[in-house]
Amino acid sequence: MTARIRPLRLEAFEQLPKHARRCVYWEVDPSTLGTEDHLSDPEFEKEAWLSMVMLEWGSCGQLALECRDQPGETGDEPCLGYAFYAPPRSVPRAGRFPTGPVSADAVLLTSLGVDAGPGHEDLSHALITAVVGDLVRRGVRALEAFGRTAAVDELGDVADVPPDVRPVVEVLGDCATSTCVVPSDLLLDAGFVVVSHHTYFPRLRLELEQGLGWKAGVEAALERLLESAQLQQPVGAGASPCS
Repeated sequence: MTARIRPLRLEAFEQLPKHARRCVYWEVDPSTLGTEDHLSDPEFEKEAWLSMVMLEWGSCGQLALECRDQPGETGDEPCLGYAFYAPPRSVPRAGRFPTGPVSADAVLLTSLGVDAGPGHEDLSHALITAVVGDLVRRGVRALEAFGRTAAVDELGDVADVPPDVRPVVEVLGDCATSTCVVPSDLLLDAGFVVVSHHTYFPRLRLELEQGLGWKAGVEAALERLLESAQLQQPVGAGASPCS
């Protein structure tokens, strides 16, 4: 199965998987809701956040879409994966991590989700590659992320976790640190390095000057699964992105 990766446009919001549309783990600070433990319309909150970031800063997401036989986009291609990223000032949850703050010269990679189906194993790296490519073109110096270690799976109820971790594991709706925070091992495999150590939630960094070489290496490794033209040729540049 082939896939193409393109920047997220607001009109493609409905193509995101249900959890990605409803997840507001990074976008809403639970402490701002008082005694409420839920949102009446999380999809509205997520779409509003995307709209705000796109208006004020620019592209903040990448989509991996299944390629079909017909040329061009139809708007209903299955979404195989997604990545969200933004300046840390636009990410309320970033201020709650014990390994913060995010470096002043970095953009924060918040969410990364991939369909677990066969043939999709390398889409996580392909999505990070697309994020890196976008940020390099925009002159960003580094990409950082808060990672989740395997030790998180051993945490109990919120009331029993260490005090510095409690603000991280407080969630809304169907969000959870096990699905909304990128695994540290995945980030390390992608070339990130730990810049602030923590048992549960380290902060990792990818220097984008190094990322140029890393990007080329990942794309070469993906040639068996993804046509390089699908990752590099923008939609509307001539041939169909899935041809």
